[in-house]
Amino acid sequence: MKIDIASFNEALNNSKTVILACSCTVRYSGRAESFLDEGDRIIIAKSDGTLLVHQPTGSTPVNYMKNASHQLTLQDGKLTLSSRSLADKEYLDIAISKVHYYNFSELADSQSIQLVGSERDMSDMIYSNPSLIAPDFRPLSREEHTKYGFIDVFGYDKNNTLVIIECKRYVADLKAVDQLMRYIKKIKQLKGLKQVRGIIASPKISPNALQMLLDHKLEWKKVSPPKYMERYDNDQKKLGEY
Repeated sequence: MKIDIASFNEALNNSKTVILACSCTVRYSGRAESFLDEGDRIIIAKSDGTLLVHQPTGSTPVNYMKNASHQLTLQDGKLTLSSRSLADKEYLDIAISKVHYYNFSELADSQSIQLVGSERDMSDMIYSNPSLIAPDFRPLSREEHTKYGFIDVFGYDKNNTLVIIECKRYVADLKAVDQLMRYIKKIKQLKGLKQVRGIIASPKISPNALQMLLDHKLEWKKVSPPKYMERYDNDQKKLGEY
């Protein structure tokens, strides 16, 4: 497939989004030095000067440039897409041997992604619905700052014992237990307390993490993050299962 160099560069200069599928080699110099031998790649040049080099599989680009200028030239009979970021002293050269496909368009998107079901959402949910932890749990605050980070939920139980809750939106592991233990140690020192309850709230927990909790007389509560935008529950029965 032939490529019109003039229209290609015009699209780049006019901050259009350009998508190019080609066989090429890629040489980069800047944060490090790298060379990627001949292969099929997907090149995406965005309107803000970002350039991404993707292989046919995987979600992470093998090379990228930010805030760069790009230009397609014909050097020694071979197309070369050069990307330069002079401020960061970064250089990327894509030597193209075959063009499979290319297109460009003026794209616009002013929206921000709406993220729900985060650990902060979990702490908000527990604060508003303390019975998720226990009928007698009385939440006091959220995201309490300590030397080691933010405690998700603070509160008291029926015996007025201070309770620290650490939320994990996926599977709680040994790192989560270690984090909770560090919070408890710090709070005991700061407040001069001998007893502090520690609870991990998560939809699942690894066997090792659960055993570590039990060994240190800590607790786990099964709590799933809110799914305001979930279309269906994975545990919901399908029509054919009734």
